Formats: sequence, structure tokens, C-alpha cells
Amino acid sequence: MARSKNLLLHEVRGNIGKQIVVKQYANGTVISKMPDMSKAGKTPAQAEARLKFKMAQAYAKSVLSKTEIRNFYEQNLKPGQTVYHAAISAYMKGDVQDKPLKSPNKQVK
Repeated sequence: MARSKNLLLHEVRGNIGKQIVVKQYANGTVISKMPDMSKAGKTPAQAEARLKFKMAQAYAKSVLSKTEIRNFYEQNLKPGQTVYHAAISAYMKGDVQDKPLKSPNKQVK
């Protein structure tokens, strides 16, 4: 981990080429190696959240194929929002008009 006072990196943050990470702290800029998260395990809560999102995607796809439900979402869209994303949002909040036609094929590990 190296500290830098380089003006080019003064307001930079994030990764560069998946090789290094530039972080901003109160006492300056820190440059470090990109962390290897490949061996990090997923918690049961993360697995549950991923499964819920897969179910939300399946629900949104089923909404697109059903004109009656699709029309309901089209009438209640926010500016810049799509029917697909509105359906995902509704599913994640538990405010669904219909259940998905089928569950996703793959289970999250």
C-alpha cells in the first residue's frame, strides 16, 4: 500500500485496469493491489437475496408477456423507468400483481 500526493490522483478513486485500487482517505490518497475476492464465501443472506432477485427477474419477464399486467405497470411508471424495472422493483418490495410463471432454472450457491 502506497500513499500518494500526486495531483493527478488527487480526486481519483476506484480501480485501474483490475490491477490497482486508488482509495481516498482523510489523510490522503492510497494506492493498493486489487483485492482477490474469488475465494470469499457467500453468506446465507447473500444467497437468499440473489435467489429473490432471480425470482424478481422471472416475474418481470412474465409481466412483459401478459398485456393486462403490463398495461397496469405502464400506467404507473416513473419518468425514465421501464416496465421491466418497475416489475422488479414491485417484486422486491412484495407488491406484485401476479406470481412468476416458473422459478429460475439455476439455484444460487
